[in-house]
Parts: sequence; C-alpha cells; structure tokens
Amino acid sequence: MKTIIIGGTAAGMSAAVKIQKMAKDPLITVYEKGEVVSFGACGLPYYVGNYFHDSHQMIAREQAAFEKMGIAVKLFHEVVAVDTTTKTVTVRDNFHDETFVDSYDQLLVATGATPIMPPVTTQLDGAAFENLFTLKTLGDGRALKTYLRLEEVYQVTIIGGGFIGVECAEAFLHQGKKVRLIQLDDHLLQDSFDEEISEVIEAKLRQAGVSLHLAEGVQDLVGSLDAEGNCRVTQVVTDQGEYRTDLVVVAIGVKPATDFLGPAFAKLANGALIVDDQGRTNVPDVWAAGDCATVPHLVTGDDRFIPLATGANKLGRIAGEVMAGADSHYPGTLGTAGVKFMELEAARTGITVADADKLGYDYNTVVIDDKNQTDYYPGQKDIRVKLIYDNQTLCLLGAQIAGENGAALRIDTLAAAITMEMTTKQLGLLDLLYAPPFARTWDVLNVAGNVAKSKKNSRKRQAISGKS
Repeated sequence: MKTIIIGGTAAGMSAAVKIQKMAKDPLITVYEKGEVVSFGACGLPYYVGNYFHDSHQMIAREQAAFEKMGIAVKLFHEVVAVDTTTKTVTVRDNFHDETFVDSYDQLLVATGATPIMPPVTTQLDGAAFENLFTLKTLGDGRALKTYLRLEEVYQVTIIGGGFIGVECAEAFLHQGKKVRLIQLDDHLLQDSFDEEISEVIEAKLRQAGVSLHLAEGVQDLVGSLDAEGNCRVTQVVTDQGEYRTDLVVVAIGVKPATDFLGPAFAKLANGALIVDDQGRTNVPDVWAAGDCATVPHLVTGDDRFIPLATGANKLGRIAGEVMAGADSHYPGTLGTAGVKFMELEAARTGITVADADKLGYDYNTVVIDDKNQTDYYPGQKDIRVKLIYDNQTLCLLGAQIAGENGAALRIDTLAAAITMEMTTKQLGLLDLLYAPPFARTWDVLNVAGNVAKSKKNSRKRQAISGKS
C-alpha cells in the first residue's frame, strides 16, 4: 500500500509512524516543504526569548530517524496540487527547482496552517519590510531571534492578543525590550477565555509594563528606506493612534493551508478540511489531520477548527492506525490549552460562555477567587476558577483557571471531569490532593464544585477566605 503524506510535523509524522508499524508492506513518502520534520512550534516564543538557545531542541525526531524506520522523508518538497481522480499529487522540489508527479493508494493531508496577515502594507517601493515577522516556522524563529539582537531594536509591537501574542510579550520583556500589544477584540485570548479570566491576564501584562491596546484595530504600517536601502516598518497606524516601532510581530491567528486542494473537498468557511472521527475526508482514500483539518468537539459534537499540537498528534495517530487497517476512533477534543505570562498561568478546557450562548445551552456559571495553598507555607497565591455547567444536570461543560504556582495543571482534572460527564456535586467531593505546599484541605476545585451545586440559579463570584 503506497501512502503519501503531505506535511511532516505533528499530525503527519504521528500517522507515518503508526502506518509503518502496523501496516502490511508499507510504502510511505512524506513531502515536507520546510527544512525539518517533527518540529514543535509551541517552543518558538521561548526560543526567541532566550530561555534556551539550541533550536534543535524543538525537533522531536530528526529526518534520519524516520528514514531508518523505512519512512521516506523529502524536505523542501511542496505538494502544489492533488488529483483525486487519478490519485496523483504534483510536487515541487524547491531545492532543485523541479516539478514532478507522484501517485498514491492513500493520502494524508497534514499541511498545517499559515499565519493570517492584516490587510496592511507589508512593503515599500517593492521591498518587503525586514523588521516585520510572523512566528510559525523554525526559520521564522531564527530570523526573529537574530533581528532582536540588533542594538537599535528596542520598541517592539505585537499585533494580536492570542496565545502567541501573549507569549511573545513575555519573550520580548525577557530581553529588555519595550513592548506594545495591539488587540482588535475587547479582551486578550477572547476565543479561549471568558472575561473573568482574560482580565486577570490583562492586569498582569500591564503590571509587567506592556502597553496594552484593547479594542483597537491596525490600519496600516508606515515604513522607510535607510541609506543602505534597508526597508523597515517605523510606525504602526491604528484607528486610535500612530506608534513608533523598531520591530513588528503579527500574531492575529492562522488559517488552514488547504488552498491548493480543489473543490472536491468539503471544508469549513476558513478552509479547514472536514473529517470524521477517523480522520477521513469526504474524498475516498484521503485523510486529513492537524491544523488543516477539523476535530470533533467532545462537548458539543460539532466540527471545530482548533489548531493545537495535542489534537494534531492524537488525530494524526488515529488516522495512521485507520490507514493501516485498524478501526480506531478519535473520541473528541475539549480544546484544553494553557498560557504563561511571567509568573501567571492560565488554562481552559471545554466550552466558553460565548460557545454556550451561541449553541443555546441552558447553563450556569460560577467564579471562585481562592488561594492555591495554605497561608503558613511560603508561596501562597491567588487563584481564580470558573466553571460552566448544565443548569439541569449540573454536568460540567467548561472550565477556566488563572493563578500561579501550579494553577494551570489543575485544568487537567477538569478536562477529565468533563470527559467523564462529572457533575459539580461530584467535583465538590472529589478526593483531591491536600498538602500545605500544594493545596488547602478543600482545594479550589472542590470549593467551586460545592458552590456551583448550591448556587444553581445564580451566577456570582465567590471570594473564599480562611485557613487550612
């Protein structure tokens, strides 16, 4: 069985390994347009921020390791077209500047996503701005890290307040830069967190010295040419002002890299390939996984575009098992994710209030302000937990956390609780760890569960105090 995989990052290589291990007489070729495979882009902000210096640490497994397993990996090879009738792909070898056609018995599309650019000028007199960056590939990270070393780079502007934007803000502060972050929405991370958690993150950014501009839209980038002919952005123009800058990073989101695929494929409006719980597309013998495809949501059951490495790896693995002949199924995602800024940690899982409103859920919420541990052991910090739960069954639908000293990892308990359809009452009595350095006798999750079940018909923020 001849398998072609388009894209060699999380989903593609997870599938390739499963097919190679499980299929009978596998013949696998991976076409990757970049310079590496099995690359973890989530580490880029920390690489750029000089938390570590060896970019190869973000590569989970080198090309040679896959080839030793019997998987053919072709770097700098971009698939530019797929003919589902003849079951062929057109491949451009960008290294040798050649184009050729290859055939497949089965195909996996794992092309990932590409950064979205705002509708602004990105060049001057035909020359691209050399200080305008995105942060998606290893090459992006290396180029940005190098440019940040220039002495004249001090004022840095980030356009976009999602995960990458917030992480980049910390990275630039860590290098002694003056940081401005411009966000079109009313709140940071608005697609992932509700206001009660976003406001905690925003307060932390302001406290750290980030100039935060919310509900402000970028309209244009103004540049100039220096005596050596270098073209640089010098000002960011918004609907509320003009700001001098030495460097701009665009982090407003990504879109699925599926433009090369024809109309035969069913897609969401943003281009994400619609797949089932085995990774199958609507086209026979073609699968898709990763940031170019949908994932089924565990709570709502609908198809979502949630570009996270966790879902990419897992659905890629399932698709690989199915392509090898197994009857595997992906149970669904909760979009569980977290972000760190300085000492603050924030995490989320399940649905948000915006999701619940959009889908017409009969739901309720509770927000708890508590402490992460006992007061007599050093390191006690504030922690905030929000639960979203079904108003009739009291089953958990979503949860969010913000705090320090291990706050984010508590979201894993809540992800498991949602998966197992746990009620707030059960959460309130769940046997969670207690020790003075880690939690109070009644952990904040217990408290949230207990308050939620007893406050079914009201939505109040509870401030919890006392010693354990």
